[in-house]
Amino acid sequence: MYSVLSVTNVLGRLLMVFSLTYLLPIACALIYDDGTLLTFVFSMLACVLVGLLMVAATRHERRVLKARDGFMLVTMAWTLTAAIATVPLMLHQQLSFTDAFFETMSGLTTTGATVMVGLDDIAPSINLWRHALCWLGGMGIIVLAVAILPFLGVGGMQLMRAEVPGPIKDNRLTARIGDTAALLWVIYVSLTLACVLGLRIAGMDWFDAVCNAFSTLSLAGFSTRDASIGAWDSPVIEIVIIVFMVLAAINFATHYTVWRHRSLRPIWRDPEARGVLGVLLLSSLFCAAYLWFNDVYASYWTALRYVSFNLVSIATDCGMVNTDYALWPIVVPLFMLFLSSVTASSGSTGGGIKMIRTLILVRQSSREVARLIHPTMAAPVTVGGSQIPNSVVFAVLGFIFLYSMSIIGMTFLLIFGGLDFISAFTAVIACINNAGPGLGVVGPATNYGGLTDYEIWVLSFTMLLGRLEVFSLLILFTPQFWRR
Repeated sequence: MYSVLSVTNVLGRLLMVFSLTYLLPIACALIYDDGTLLTFVFSMLACVLVGLLMVAATRHERRVLKARDGFMLVTMAWTLTAAIATVPLMLHQQLSFTDAFFETMSGLTTTGATVMVGLDDIAPSINLWRHALCWLGGMGIIVLAVAILPFLGVGGMQLMRAEVPGPIKDNRLTARIGDTAALLWVIYVSLTLACVLGLRIAGMDWFDAVCNAFSTLSLAGFSTRDASIGAWDSPVIEIVIIVFMVLAAINFATHYTVWRHRSLRPIWRDPEARGVLGVLLLSSLFCAAYLWFNDVYASYWTALRYVSFNLVSIATDCGMVNTDYALWPIVVPLFMLFLSSVTASSGSTGGGIKMIRTLILVRQSSREVARLIHPTMAAPVTVGGSQIPNSVVFAVLGFIFLYSMSIIGMTFLLIFGGLDFISAFTAVIACINNAGPGLGVVGPATNYGGLTDYEIWVLSFTMLLGRLEVFSLLILFTPQFWRR
């Protein structure tokens, strides 16, 4: 009971910090005079009021959080901020709470799945708010709070362990966890600014450049147009976005090492980064050849343009599109969705299993095959020359099992609700990997707006499950977690 009250107290303070994010759409509403100013002012005040009430109600329950409290705090922070962020969408866009919650959860988890149409014509501040949620969720609201909460008397390591993706979570760039979080945000902001400038030079106006840069660096997939990046039909814009999608899919600790040493050599030394680059390059070349041989495109270079953008986007869990790839032979879209499960690095803004787990799983599989031939052979699992402890290998195997069972379970829930298999299966894959579009009724040419409320809630839970990497959410449903 005391843990719940203490977490509620921290959540209240977190909401008050989160209310500051409304200043961005408020400034946009003033600049564009789009009629949303009072909506965002009211939403900001409501966020502050809810936070104050939570803090006041639990003012005597402030204490140092235990390690397991971090899991509860992370889950509740994502759920509560998504809920409070729905207010502008309900007031101005007249969305139901179900649809608005799906939209904000999709943004904060960087999934990029949307139920909204007419994006070309909605108020600029609403569009900016959607993209700002993506950008904040990209590095993680909790990681941002880790750099701020120490001033409020709350330690950050237990939050970082629950939030930062990947199987090995104790590595730090600096001695203090707050400094680490701040450093990650400096890198994140710097890459975002570079992307904004690149998109502006490539031909976007400043507003579209900012919004799409937010989506690109967060690997979220939201765009200001219904046709996504295809609305610009610009190879130059697509190249800029591809470059920054790849950068966002690489561990940000590696980016820090590149900056510190002023050399690109750390990228090549990082086995995850090599895996990401190798998978994206070889897959793009092969799939482009496949489409060309099957006469989908008249030239190989045209096929390579469309394949490289869409494959990199889906594989890195971004979800932007420049064509309706659902019209391609189905093996290519399904392969792209498979890549969304395994490609992004740990410590990146991408989702899915993560490349490090993929590498460990491949090495473990090779070891088991070798042991069938040589039962007494000592064969440690190594990645990048480093030996992986068996405890980490077992944790990866446990994660893969829960990840797979979650996909199967959520797919059955959607089929039970009446959705066809292809739509259900690909929607779950897209949402648990935070990749955005699926196939069927949730394909790249449509969105999730045609689903029922039941299906929307199942997928909202799936997005959160994927963002928190299964363990951090499912642990709350175990009896052991609640035992003192």
